Amino acid sequence: MLLRGSVAARSLPSLSALSEVLRLEQSRRTGIVFPLQKLARYLAPGVDTELFRLFQPGLDALHRAERLFRSDRGHTIDYVSSAVRMDHAPPPNLPEVCFIGRSNVGKSSLIRALFSLSPEVEVRVSKTPGHTKKINFFKVGKYFTLVDMPGYGYRAPKDFTEMVEAYLQERHNLKRTFLLIDGVVGLQKTDHIAVEMLEEFGIPYVMVLTKIDRASKGVLLKNVLEIQDYVKEKSHGCFPQLFLVSSLEFSGVHLLRCFVAHVTGNLPTAEAT
Repeated sequence: MLLRGSVAARSLPSLSALSEVLRLEQSRRTGIVFPLQKLARYLAPGVDTELFRLFQPGLDALHRAERLFRSDRGHTIDYVSSAVRMDHAPPPNLPEVCFIGRSNVGKSSLIRALFSLSPEVEVRVSKTPGHTKKINFFKVGKYFTLVDMPGYGYRAPKDFTEMVEAYLQERHNLKRTFLLIDGVVGLQKTDHIAVEMLEEFGIPYVMVLTKIDRASKGVLLKNVLEIQDYVKEKSHGCFPQLFLVSSLEFSGVHLLRCFVAHVTGNLPTAEAT
């Protein structure tokens, strides 16, 4: 749920803005903006890292994407509505991306991190898994809509399957689905079911590994390589590059903003690669 808060009462979190990240020394800067590339340094010699850098935007593209997530007088980021049925959803007038994942995967925390540059907007994050029970729509100016889906698995809404299947099948303006995977535990059985659903409906999607600040480098590498193998063997609609994020440290958040801008048509391909 999106709440209006006091602009004066909130300050921007550390490293939420790209300008702050650029003040860091090179190694840490790379770790914040391109965490997957930094992780690649710990792979054994000779391991192919091509899939670690398929989407590698330059500084201008990162700045342009950041402006989309920073509200101002002529560019408003706001909650639009919530829906449990598609006839309650707002008109599909803008390109759309949706975020989906297991309950307690950190979905609301990631969305709050993405919107952190707009201090008047607050995304409610609950300590209780399964807090999101409806499909929540956030309009990002005239450019795109970001959709927060209910979590699956533990404490999922009883009509979760019907709700989500209807959205995926009927929302023809949906450009990309972001499937969030817990970086500590990796792919779970319920995640496999979500992948099968996306594949069955022919929905283009990308996997995002969350909570990377809580996992050791060894665990992260293991999960990354296992997911890459899984995508190679089982997927036809998944973007081959995995995205790593920490909503606490803002690792990968700047890159993910850029990818959202790209897949919604707000960043030319030439600038995004």
